[in-house]
Order: sequence, then structure tokens, then C-alpha cells
Amino acid sequence: MRASPLILALPALATAQQIPFLDEIKGFFQKASSSISSAVQSATESASIPDPVASGAAKIASLKVDRLTVDNHNTLIQPGSPNAEPGIETWLVFVTGGNKTCYGMCNKAETAFNESVPLISASPKPPKLALLNCETDGVLCHAWAVNPPSVLHFQLPQPLADQSTPSSTFRSIKVNRTTITAPEIAAVHLQDKYLETEPYEGFWHPFDGPLAKAGLSIPVGYAIWGFSQVPSWAIMIGVSMLSRTFMSRRAAPPAANRPAEGATPAQ
Repeated sequence: MRASPLILALPALATAQQIPFLDEIKGFFQKASSSISSAVQSATESASIPDPVASGAAKIASLKVDRLTVDNHNTLIQPGSPNAEPGIETWLVFVTGGNKTCYGMCNKAETAFNESVPLISASPKPPKLALLNCETDGVLCHAWAVNPPSVLHFQLPQPLADQSTPSSTFRSIKVNRTTITAPEIAAVHLQDKYLETEPYEGFWHPFDGPLAKAGLSIPVGYAIWGFSQVPSWAIMIGVSMLSRTFMSRRAAPPAANRPAEGATPAQ
């Protein structure tokens, strides 16, 4: 059987096309390597550019929420504090509670407050934030006469040149425990919604009230809190015993009309 001339020519054709084909493969790999190097260099340069999301998260993290208690409230929220910045120091305190103090209905409001922290951090000069739980720190809630859920807004001025301290401004803003949202809480500061509530200047003012100036607000808070811990059934028993004692004394005859001991009553 005779081989076709075309078949005999195939090895020669393959040899002739081998060098250009290898050059194309080599050029392809060079271009790919160049592209990968450019991508790596671009990624390295972009790593030095601040990520706006990360920057925002860092700012939020710096805006911490302090836990306000009867033990630290004098050091955290203090008019004329030497550690405070010049001007007026602003505090935003969210008052929450549990099953006993809020009937288990403060969860939504407390969640809204937590979600408002990133919104409040967007302001140029955010206030200092704190959380007061009347379930675990009821003494302070009674000392300030505040109930959950609510937002307390403090403006604490620094001492003047003559070392006198101007009056502080205190507002207690009630919030709806079922419909409150994070933007509404943030608006207290961001949109100055606190101005819609008149400052409180009464008997229970945390700093300028008569009790606070006399140093009696916390002792009174302990007294009211202790009374609130007494079970209702114990109070009812005590009232019943007192009322029976009082009624028995009223029903007894006067001492002057009682016969002397051992004497025979008159016929």
C-alpha cells in the first residue's frame, strides 16, 4: 500500500509550525504574569487607603455606653468635673427595666437605644452615653424619681472664673415602650428634640434639688427602694394588725370608769 504524499508531508509541516506556536504561548504567559503583578501592586496600594466602613465602625466603638449605678454616678455625671472638657458636658442616659420595674416591656425600647448609638455617633460632637437599669439599680432610680423607659438629658456646665458652678439642666423624656424607634431616640440629640421637654427644676432634681443639696437623695432612694421590696401581703398584714390594735383601744372603756382591782362593782 502506497502512502499518500499529504501524509508524508505532515511531519514537516508540524516542524515548520512548532516555533511560532511556542512563541505565542510564551507571549501569553508573559502578559498574564504582567497582569498579575499589576493587580498585586494595585491591591497593595489600596490597602493603605482607609476603609470608610471600618472608619465608621472605629468611631462607633469609641462611643461607649457606661453602666450607671448608685456607686459610680457621682464620678461619671458630675457638674463641674475637673476631667470634663471646657464648655457644657452633655449626657444622654437611657433608663430601662425588667419584669418588676417595666413589666417585661422594655426590651423593644432598649433595643432601639442600642441601635441609636451608631446614629448618635454621626454627630460632630456626640454626647456621653449611659444606661440605667431600674431592675438592678433601683436605688438611683428612686433617688432621681425616674421610671423606665425614658431618656434623661443632662447639660452640665463647667465652673466659672470665680469657681462658682452654674445650674445644671436636667430633662426626663418619656418614650413609648411599644413604638419607639432608634431614629426617634437619636433625634433627641441630633435634632435637638430635647428642647421640646421643659427642664425639671423640682424637688427631685439630681444635682440642684433640695434633697441633692442636702445630701439626702441617695438615703431617701434607699428608703423608698427598701419599702418597695416588702411584699404586698406583708404590708396588708401589717395594716390589718395596726387597724385591729387601734380599734380595740377605741372600744375599751376609759381608765377612769374601770373598777379598781379587787373592788366590788356598785349595785
